Amino acid sequence: MIRFGLRLTVAGGREAVLRLVIIAAAVAVGVGMLLTAVAGMTGVERQNDRYGWANAAVHPAEQGPLWWHLRIDSYDKRALGRVDLAAAAPGAPVPPGLPRLPGPGEFYVSPALRDLLATAPADQLGARFPGRMAGTIGPAALPAPDSLVAVVGYAPADLAHRPGAVRVDRIPAAAPASCPGGCWAGIPSAGLQLILAVVAGALIFPLLILVGSATRLNATRREQRFAAMRLVGATPRQVATVAAVESTVSALAGTVGGFILFYAFRDLLAAIPFTGAPMFPSDLSPGIAGTLGVAVGVPVAAALVARFALRRVQISPLGVSRRVTPRPPRAYRLIPMAVGLAELAYFIGRRPDRTEDQILAFLPGILIVMAGLVIAGPWLTMAGSRLLARRARRPESLIAARRLADDPRAGFRAVSGLVLALFVTSVAVGVMTTLSADRPRPGVGYDGELGLIFRDERAAPTGTVVPAGLAELPGVRTVTVVRVAPEDLPRPPGSADRFFFPDSLADCADIARTPGARQCEPGATTAWVWADLVGPDEFTGPWPAADLPVSRLRELPALSLMVDTDGSAATVERARTMITTAYPTLWGPVTPAEWEADAARVFDGWQRLADVVVLVSLAIAGLSLAVTVAGGLAERKRPFSMLRLTGVSLATLRRVVALESVTPLLTAALVSAGSGFLCAHLFLKAQMHLSLRSPGPGYYVIVGLGLAVSLAVITSMLPLLRRITGPEAARND
Repeated sequence: MIRFGLRLTVAGGREAVLRLVIIAAAVAVGVGMLLTAVAGMTGVERQNDRYGWANAAVHPAEQGPLWWHLRIDSYDKRALGRVDLAAAAPGAPVPPGLPRLPGPGEFYVSPALRDLLATAPADQLGARFPGRMAGTIGPAALPAPDSLVAVVGYAPADLAHRPGAVRVDRIPAAAPASCPGGCWAGIPSAGLQLILAVVAGALIFPLLILVGSATRLNATRREQRFAAMRLVGATPRQVATVAAVESTVSALAGTVGGFILFYAFRDLLAAIPFTGAPMFPSDLSPGIAGTLGVAVGVPVAAALVARFALRRVQISPLGVSRRVTPRPPRAYRLIPMAVGLAELAYFIGRRPDRTEDQILAFLPGILIVMAGLVIAGPWLTMAGSRLLARRARRPESLIAARRLADDPRAGFRAVSGLVLALFVTSVAVGVMTTLSADRPRPGVGYDGELGLIFRDERAAPTGTVVPAGLAELPGVRTVTVVRVAPEDLPRPPGSADRFFFPDSLADCADIARTPGARQCEPGATTAWVWADLVGPDEFTGPWPAADLPVSRLRELPALSLMVDTDGSAATVERARTMITTAYPTLWGPVTPAEWEADAARVFDGWQRLADVVVLVSLAIAGLSLAVTVAGGLAERKRPFSMLRLTGVSLATLRRVVALESVTPLLTAALVSAGSGFLCAHLFLKAQMHLSLRSPGPGYYVIVGLGLAVSLAVITSMLPLLRRITGPEAARND
């Protein structure tokens, strides 16, 4: 029977070939997107592991053969990872991507940093790296192709007394599970892996609906053919085998096409900074498990969908001709959707800690809601048809309402893909809108502010903290040192009742010379300030006076060094170079714009991902709608031809077809959008403790365009009525 099914598939005429091509094309697009999502989950983890080697200090060894000091610097709003090291004994491990350890006065740099050193002025970048360039760091040590990375060699005596430097005996190959003292790392993989898992799940249902819609093309004639096979002695299993072979062949061809599409565009996909940085193409791989899951799962799912779509033949060979009005759907079809929402609500306040557990917690709930929408769709369609019948004033409205009430399942099937696409759009837009609203506002500090925080109070400098020549650097306007307040220094009256109250000290004379800065209280010489001289939004008013003479500030450890510049890139980088040379701390000086740029890169990557998911879902849904409407017209050509013979105009029939598609679409769309926003709210509340924000105009534009395109697709199918409803179609076959 398999051989017979193959003959019917490839030699069944133009209709069979068309069905094969449509299913294969649909599966190819869906498989390509599924592979991208699965590979993205692996790629995020692999990219994070590429940072792991730089964090060797997480596992110090008292007698380790290698001194190690990680430093995280910046240049032109880009992170620059740097490791200063020195061999303390023979057998010191060599970092990945290096042929050997750099000696004192030598350094290795990444290709992107090498290009910058060749073009940037030395006092802005090159002066940070003493000695000569010994070579280029290989890809094994780079998180991304454009990463800025340096490994600088020192003498052991230089690092032995440097705060933050430790001895290590091994270099990790993966990202550390925790970093109490701070690490160089990429975007947290847990959140993005969860999002990608939801993306993969969100693409499965529209893909299967499209496969089912394409499978049902000319379903009536195929069912009659299968019924004839049953009448001449074929068993239900043999008929099921033939039906499954037809769809499996298409799905296999589409799966192969999907793998070809994925690997053909993998380099372009890897270049998209979904994580805030591009990936190496080799990292964007679905892995063995993902490859087998997609390669086997998609054809098997397609075969099951095909068998379900043609299930009437399995009951009886006469079941195809004995067509009666099915029982109307009941309200219990809403239960699965309610179960999915309840599952998501359960994890509010009970969010699992591990990424794997979070995926198992949230993904099933979203998939159950999507399945619930498909299950509840016929009941919603029946409710819409009854409303349409009560308000019918024209023949086409009454005919469309009666046809939908007669078979609401078939009516909803045509728009089920769009309903799910609207659900996916609502979830994606709801999550991204809320995350966008929760992003930190642009810094309220003055322009050109460069700040270094001394995070280790025990190693913080005292006395003259400002590096020599920094205050006289062209473009530098003021330099302010913020000091750690003594524990015994009395706070102003009433400060204990204020939750947001500064806890550091600064010289009011330095603050007064800074244009645009918050000033001290009148008459104050020393003031309570925040480390960044800005503070949280909740703190308002001038800096409170501190009961401490200015002369005593020099005795206190420095908490931060704040440099106000003219805002030019050259001045900022020259000042940064002087500060990082004087104070080789783990975290180098940064500007507010650089903090915002890092967050913006990550958010923009998530936004691109959401846009891709929305567009692909709408594209698959539009193709599914076109296939279903065209197939439905072909299946009903005899009833429509009989109506035309009784005097019903072609225009009336076109309005009937339009109403049959629009009624279930609008009815289910409201429920789909509402459930999508509710899922987004429950996910945000459980995962990030955020409440859903109202979507902006962009959402309504997307929905309006989606509905407009849907109507255009339906309208484009209407000219088929003239060609398929002639008198010859009214005959019995």
